[in-house]
Amino acid sequence: MNKGIGLSLSSILLAQTLKIPIKKYQTGVWDVSMIGASGGMPSSHSAGVSSLATYVGLTKGVSSIEFGIATVFGIIVMYDAQGIRRQTGEITIKVNTLDEEIEKLAGLPDKGFHDLTEQKLKEMLGHQPAEVLAGALLGVTIGLVGYLFGEK
Repeated sequence: MNKGIGLSLSSILLAQTLKIPIKKYQTGVWDVSMIGASGGMPSSHSAGVSSLATYVGLTKGVSSIEFGIATVFGIIVMYDAQGIRRQTGEITIKVNTLDEEIEKLAGLPDKGFHDLTEQKLKEMLGHQPAEVLAGALLGVTIGLVGYLFGEK
């Protein structure tokens, strides 16, 4: 397997796995479903692209086209994670409570209409800047370790 891809996938898996004990620390509840969750601490997207860019930069050089491509795509992914996707998650929270708010504003008794909605939209989509930074630092560390201790 391509070492850069292997390190990137390892970074993603480690970041996703770390979400479980971090969630336990934050809430006191073990939530194994965090292994597949988008959003949360640390950002696995940031970890993956950062480890790839780090490894490529160390093996090919920071002036190589490969490093340039990995870096630009990494910046796009991290910007999207903490910008667009985070905003989408915040809007989704509002949408999920909209029917309850309408009942309150209209002065209607709680008819439980909001309980009838088939499925709430997924709210945890993006990342806070600290989550992106933590993922990026994890990725850089894994990329560096993979380079230093890997076969050359």
